[in-house]
Amino acid sequence: MSKTGADQGVTPLALVALGGLALALVATFVFPFRPALVAGLVLVYAAGGIPASLRAGLALVRHRVLAIDLLMVLAAVAAAAVGAALEGAVLLTLFAAAGALEARAMGKARRAVEALMALRPDTALLRGPDGGLREVPVASLAPGDRVLLRPGMRVPVDAAIRIGEGEIDEATITGESMPVRKGAGDAVFEATVNLTAVLEIEVMRALGESTVARMIAMVTRAQAERAPSERFGDWFGQRYTLAVLAGAALAYGAFLWLGYTPQSALYHAATLLVAASPCAIVISVPAAMLSALSAAARGGVLFKGGAALETLAEAGIFAFDKTGTLTTGRAELRRVVALEGSEAALLALAAGLEAHSEHPVAGAIRHAAVARGIQPVAVFEVTAVTSEGIAGMAGESLVWAGNERMMARMLADAGAAAPPLAALANSAETVVWVGRGPQLLGAIGLADAARASAPEGLAALRRVGIARQVMMTGDRREVAEKIGEELGFAPDDTHANLLAEDKLRLVAALASEARVAFVGDGVNDAAALARADVGIAMGAAGSDVALAAADVALLSDDLTRLAAALRLARRTQRIIRANLIFAVGAMVVLVAGALAFELPLPVAVIGHEGGTILVVLNGLRLLADPIRSDRRPR
Repeated sequence: MSKTGADQGVTPLALVALGGLALALVATFVFPFRPALVAGLVLVYAAGGIPASLRAGLALVRHRVLAIDLLMVLAAVAAAAVGAALEGAVLLTLFAAAGALEARAMGKARRAVEALMALRPDTALLRGPDGGLREVPVASLAPGDRVLLRPGMRVPVDAAIRIGEGEIDEATITGESMPVRKGAGDAVFEATVNLTAVLEIEVMRALGESTVARMIAMVTRAQAERAPSERFGDWFGQRYTLAVLAGAALAYGAFLWLGYTPQSALYHAATLLVAASPCAIVISVPAAMLSALSAAARGGVLFKGGAALETLAEAGIFAFDKTGTLTTGRAELRRVVALEGSEAALLALAAGLEAHSEHPVAGAIRHAAVARGIQPVAVFEVTAVTSEGIAGMAGESLVWAGNERMMARMLADAGAAAPPLAALANSAETVVWVGRGPQLLGAIGLADAARASAPEGLAALRRVGIARQVMMTGDRREVAEKIGEELGFAPDDTHANLLAEDKLRLVAALASEARVAFVGDGVNDAAALARADVGIAMGAAGSDVALAAADVALLSDDLTRLAAALRLARRTQRIIRANLIFAVGAMVVLVAGALAFELPLPVAVIGHEGGTILVVLNGLRLLADPIRSDRRPR
């Protein structure tokens, strides 16, 4: 049922209509009493008819939209005009009751994510410059503030742990069913729960830019951005409503021509009006879509709209970035080879450069410097070169760190490098070359392990029919082949040494074969995420650029969520299809009955409103989908 106005207050009106109908039925069949019958009918027509008439009138005047409410009111008025006011009252009452149930059901779908707002703590323990603690409103926290987090307390805003180590329950945000152990340097997200230790955290984002705020904003946009099937439903509903009105008028004329009395012809035309009303068809799609979007959000998967959900259901190829997506992105430093000066000096220079980068490799270098007690070199005027590296000024010198393409850009030469450098270049480790101008100073070797969830996540996708899986990385061929073989990628589907534009070209080529879902997390993935049929940003801590370019955001780093999201998308598609088949079939049966078998108006009313309620309830089954974190075993 497609309501055109606000549904606030619809439940009390539905109760009034129900009370009026009960009074009318008692006064007709139990204790016949005409004044009570009239009073009951007046209550029903006032509570059920006047609001619907106002909604329909406002929609027609303001938006030039023919609302389905108009069909119901006209049918009820026609029934009263031919002496069947009680049947018209049944129609209006069931219409009001169905509207109330629909409003509650759809409100439940919308509130599923907004409930996260209640998880935000109101206050936090701020550590002042003197080391003391004071309780302050969470809204007053700013990046750089230090906050004390005791066991059992919720994280007030997105932050990073500076002191302490303990377990964090992230189920409310990422859908992760088990607590995650975190220590110094690790990110913690708003509304998650500190379980075991006293932690001191540093605020990374203000409240308005936090994870929960972004979740709510994305889901609100998703519910506003209608899927193609929803837009078609609106388009169809408008034109079909006009056709039903014209058809009822023609039917009235045809019944008169066949010899029916004016009253009988009007009664049958009103029955046809109810039987042919497209309420169930129009509500079939949004009932399922809103429920699926809400369930997905509760499971740590944010769709930016129904269109993304529909497209994911049709995906036949999944393409993955490697670093930070298939791998942990927490590369560990294995060796430092310095051609000039000490290893500590080379690491200090690299850490100073990487302090300005979000790339997972940069984080590994910074972490290694901190672990070794090395103070990073101060670097200014830093510039990131996508898919190559980073450069800046240290004193009067141009310094840089990056891959072989960055080294070539700086005209540095590794051809005459010492044997340890040559061995590092030929290993399966990720190599970061470091230099000053055209001079190569050395290299750093890092190793990045596959995520624990990657093998099962990829296997789960294969089980649901995604046989073609492609890995793309800017890393060297040796590194890519090692991870690709470990995770079961075919050699032909393992692509290395890629620039951002290479990923874009590969995604475009794959899209010519089937619908492509691309999963990535970094700035250099943004173009591929935007070009794919469905772009999926990996992790709540992923690049803001990647999150903006993607159609879907995974709030956890659990790759099994991909298969769960795909199953939900396909299940939503099946439920929408079943709803539409049922709604169209029921309407055809009712219309045939009204035209050929003199279907009584009450039967048409019950069939019409009952069908509408059934498709809404069928769509709401998606709210309990197993993708939800609170529906999965811990």
